[in-house]
Amino acid sequence: MIKQIINIRRRKYATGLFWQPVGVGNTAYGYAKQLSKTTDKKYNLFIEYKSMVGLVNSKDGAHVGMSSAAVEVVNSLSEFISFLGVFRYNEYFYLVAVRNGIIIRDILIDKEDIARKMYTELINIPDWGALFAPVSWGIPKSQEKDLIDLITNGNFAKLRQISVVKSIVPSVLLAVLFVLFGIYVLYHPINKNDNGKHLNTDLIAEYRRQIELKKQEITDKKLQEDVVQQIEYPYDKLPDVFERANLCYKAIAFVMQPVPGWNQTYAKCDNEYVSANFSRDFGTLNDFYEYVARLMPGAVVQQISEDEIIVRVKLPKLKLYSSLDERDQSTVVRDITTNFQQVNINANIQPVTDTIMNGKETEDIHITEVAAASKLIPVEFMQIFNGFDGVYMTSVSWHTNTRIWNYEVIIYTK
Repeated sequence: MIKQIINIRRRKYATGLFWQPVGVGNTAYGYAKQLSKTTDKKYNLFIEYKSMVGLVNSKDGAHVGMSSAAVEVVNSLSEFISFLGVFRYNEYFYLVAVRNGIIIRDILIDKEDIARKMYTELINIPDWGALFAPVSWGIPKSQEKDLIDLITNGNFAKLRQISVVKSIVPSVLLAVLFVLFGIYVLYHPINKNDNGKHLNTDLIAEYRRQIELKKQEITDKKLQEDVVQQIEYPYDKLPDVFERANLCYKAIAFVMQPVPGWNQTYAKCDNEYVSANFSRDFGTLNDFYEYVARLMPGAVVQQISEDEIIVRVKLPKLKLYSSLDERDQSTVVRDITTNFQQVNINANIQPVTDTIMNGKETEDIHITEVAAASKLIPVEFMQIFNGFDGVYMTSVSWHTNTRIWNYEVIIYTK
């Protein structure tokens, strides 16, 4: 079995995670701990993403602080709620399957025939929103994407230890054994007949020094464990609602400037970047690069194929504030639903619970997720949220064929 690790731009990402949706009333950490006890595999690491947890064994090459490749791919393809993709990675093939926002498969495969077999089995499930596969496979209605373009190091989530105790116990046991061994050497000479006369005094002094160092190390570790780290709440660092909306609107306009011979198809503003997709009509690649260099200084051009190009620009930083809606989650859901009903816009409004950690303790964060499509531009759309605090527009996208804006917004509540 190959190591489930990929290396993109000198960063390692974990694959092969066991993904499960978190049930209502459960915390991500508690559910991950429960799954680690009830599954056959010895999972000792987990990652929390939206309403899911992904579990993995560190023996597969993953470690604490590592990001998930599947999370990166899902965020890059967030316009699709369901998709099936196989992406080439050196001599390997990386398969990711997402249904209704839930990751159902995430695996790195070393043989093309096995990857194609898995893909064929999954493609029989109806209603995939998008298909991605190597062009050489000849899959109808699929497109090929480069994995390196989907991994943006977005820092969406990191692997965490499921049990802190498991990580501490081995080091403590080794330390205790070392101390006991040192004591034995000090007070029980190897040759009992010489009454300790030939013991090396320098060796004794070194053992004593090592014992004191080890005792201090154990004490320092215990003190470190007892210190409660300050929890960083996500709602303590939110931009102004309308500054964020205006920034995304202008950023999308910036990357959607007309390029002769190329058609604008799609643009998206997310947490850190704004990007636009272009498809070729009669233009050439040289013309495109020339126009972009002149019209969009600082933009990064990613060539998907000779007929499809993505332009990406990093967003400038906005001033951040602390903002939290003081109402309970059920009241916020009811009030925001009323606001959307008043303007006659359909919205998918879901209350969710996220969990954050401060090393030892966990704390639940209540979030109301809102997804909606509208012809209103961002500044106009976000006026629906007037009167609410803790509001953040996580992404907005523009589709040229429908001329519709798609919004994803969250509200942090008490």
